[in-house]
Amino acid sequence: MEDRNKLQADLVDLLRLYSIEAQHVANSFAHLQGLHHTDLQALAAVMHAERRGDPLTPGRLGQQLGLSSGATTAVIDRLERAGHLRRTRESADRRVVHLRYAEPAMALAREFFEPLGARSHAVMDEFSVEDLSMVRQFLTGMLEAITEHHREVRTRTPTAEA
Repeated sequence: MEDRNKLQADLVDLLRLYSIEAQHVANSFAHLQGLHHTDLQALAAVMHAERRGDPLTPGRLGQQLGLSSGATTAVIDRLERAGHLRRTRESADRRVVHLRYAEPAMALAREFFEPLGARSHAVMDEFSVEDLSMVRQFLTGMLEAITEHHREVRTRTPTAEA
């Protein structure tokens, strides 16, 4: 049983270290592009929503980022001015605004992240389809666990300092 506990601890440590290193890479991209941390989070949310085929509205973006309506508008305005984001009206209801990742932003992201993509694919090429499927199952479960925990803790109020 000790071997299992050690393996689980190692996996959690590796996930934590990967998360930290990924944040460092993201912060480097943000710094090079002159983006605020919140701007980068917004761009990532817009990009992931587009990949899922479910573009974000400003309201949904604000919910995801935990921002007020005014703060969300400020982020969107900044990103639109910088050419990273565009607002579109795609539904029959012209009042509904969707947020799209702008092509100049995609080009910058591709240029920055392609070397990482190549390195990542080289690692994944060392594994069978069955192995990768198992890793996907594991990471999906871990993502669900951390997402559920985040839902539970994000509405907590800070405790007073002693």
